[in-house]
Amino acid sequence: MIRKNQFGGRIAGASIALVLLAGAANSTAAPITFFGEDPTTAGTLGPNSTAARNDFLSNLTGVGNEDFESFLLGDDAPLNLTFPGSAGTLGATLTGTGEINDSGPGRFATSGTNFWEVTTGSFKIDFSDPVSAFGFNGIDIGDFVTDQMVLNLTNASGGTSELTVPHSLGIGNNDQATLFFGFYDLSQSYTSIEFTNAGGGDFFAFDDMVIGDAEQVTPDPKPVPEPSTLALLAIGLLGFGIRRRFTPRLRQ
Repeated sequence: MIRKNQFGGRIAGASIALVLLAGAANSTAAPITFFGEDPTTAGTLGPNSTAARNDFLSNLTGVGNEDFESFLLGDDAPLNLTFPGSAGTLGATLTGTGEINDSGPGRFATSGTNFWEVTTGSFKIDFSDPVSAFGFNGIDIGDFVTDQMVLNLTNASGGTSELTVPHSLGIGNNDQATLFFGFYDLSQSYTSIEFTNAGGGDFFAFDDMVIGDAEQVTPDPKPVPEPSTLALLAIGLLGFGIRRRFTPRLRQ
């Protein structure tokens, strides 16, 4: 019996499975987001915001926190920020409208006394090395604005995407609202994040920013494949089995 053709059929069937599996892996590429909001607080990070932040941080290892305490009141952009990375220091440059402040109607620091304050408009953070996780506390966001804040992400390949911060609208000006928003991405890293603040002429405060590189993202347990991924894998394995069963066997 000559088994050469039968063996070739196995290889072809396995190739189908691997191609489909590769396509399935690409279909799961999406950031994992974390969000918590407290429309009214007593001047501290609210419980929902704190819970979302702690959940986010539980998926990271060895990351640092930018609390803006090393800057002086009135310092404006560009600000040079540094964070610990898995293999050294991660650098970042914050540009755009804004300045360091320590008070304002409805605004306060969530640690220390300083925060980054911006008016309606945008600011941007460029990273010296690509990052795979980012999070921040937001204070007094959602009172005068007409739409949610949007984060514009640029990945390491130059592609762009958006994440919407789903905060409430119409919050009281002096309610000291807080939120936390963060994400990590197991499929790609990012070189810049731009904050686009919705209209209304308002002031916002940001504090306690966290970034992490790919090696610092350590969710436990690891995310399982989505149902679509499992379905594609099953189709690939089915193709493998059919090809193996019906490949003709040649006899001498």
